[in-house]
Amino acid sequence: MDGVHISPIEFYQQAGPVGKTVVLLLVAASLLCWVLIIEGIVSLFRLGAALKSWRKGEDSKLLAPILAAGREAAARSIAGEHVGEVRQRVVEAMNRAARGIISRLDGGLSNLAVISSVAPFVGLFGTVWGIMASFAAIAEAKDTSLAVVAPGIAEALATTAVGLAAAIPASIGYNRIGAGISAMAQELGGLIEERSVDLVAHPTQAAVAPAALNREAA
Repeated sequence: MDGVHISPIEFYQQAGPVGKTVVLLLVAASLLCWVLIIEGIVSLFRLGAALKSWRKGEDSKLLAPILAAGREAAARSIAGEHVGEVRQRVVEAMNRAARGIISRLDGGLSNLAVISSVAPFVGLFGTVWGIMASFAAIAEAKDTSLAVVAPGIAEALATTAVGLAAAIPASIGYNRIGAGISAMAQELGGLIEERSVDLVAHPTQAAVAPAALNREAA
C-alpha cells in the first residue's frame, strides 16, 4: 500500500481562515526570531572582539563611551576626596556607560523571550480550533470519514508544528545568547576595575589612550 504524502502547503490550504491566520502569525514570529538570533550572535562577536582589544590595552570603538565616562570622572576634582573615593566614582561612571552598551546589545532578547513563551500558546489555540472544526464538520455531515475531518485535523497539525518551529529556536537563542552576554558583561566589569586604576593613577592624562598608559606603566 502506497504511503500518503501531504506537503505543508497542502496542510495550509486545507486549514480554515482562523488556522491560516494563526499560521501566518507564527511564520512571521519565526522569521523575526531568526532575525533576532542573528543580531544577537553578531552582538556577541562584536562584544567579544571589543573585550579582546581591551585585554591587549588597545582602544575599542564599541567600548569608547565607557572610557570617555571614566576619563571624565577621573578628570573631575572634588575637594577632600581621597584616592579610594575617586576610583569608586570612576568605576561607577564606567559601569553606567557599560550598562547602556549591554542593554543596546541585548535589546532583542526580550522579544525572543516573548516569542518563546507565546508561540506555543498561539499554536495551541490553532490546534484546539482545528479540532473544534473537525467535530463541527462531523456533526454537520453526520459522517466520520477522513474527507470530513481532514481540514480540521490539517489545521490543528499545521498550527502545532509552526508554533513549535517558532518557539524552540527562540527559547534556545534567548538562553544561549543571554548567557553569553552575561558572561561577557562580567568580564567587562573586571576590565573596568583594571582600567579605572590607570585612569586614577594618571589623572592629568585622562584623555590619553589606554595603550599609551600601559606603555608608560611598563
